[in-house]
Amino acid sequence: MSPLTNIKNITKPMFIYQGENDPRVPLSESEQMLEALKQNGVPVSYVRAKDEGHGIDKKANRDYTYAAISWFLKKYLVGE
Repeated sequence: MSPLTNIKNITKPMFIYQGENDPRVPLSESEQMLEALKQNGVPVSYVRAKDEGHGIDKKANRDYTYAAISWFLKKYLVGE
C-alpha cells in the first residue's frame, strides 16, 4: 500500500529522508509524497542524500541529516 493512498489524512508536519540510491523506496515515490503534502498545505522538510541507499552510511550525510532533524524537531515540537 502506498502512503499516497492516505495522504489527505496527514495534517501534521512531516520530515522525509530519501537516499538517491534507495533500492526499497524509489526517489519518485518520496518526491510524489513531498509534492502531495505541499499541495495539501502540510509543512514538510525533505532531505535527499546523494550516494546513499536506504540508510545513512556516509558521515557527511549523517551530520547534515541529523542537523536537519534537530531543526525540524525544535521548530515543530519545541516551537523555537
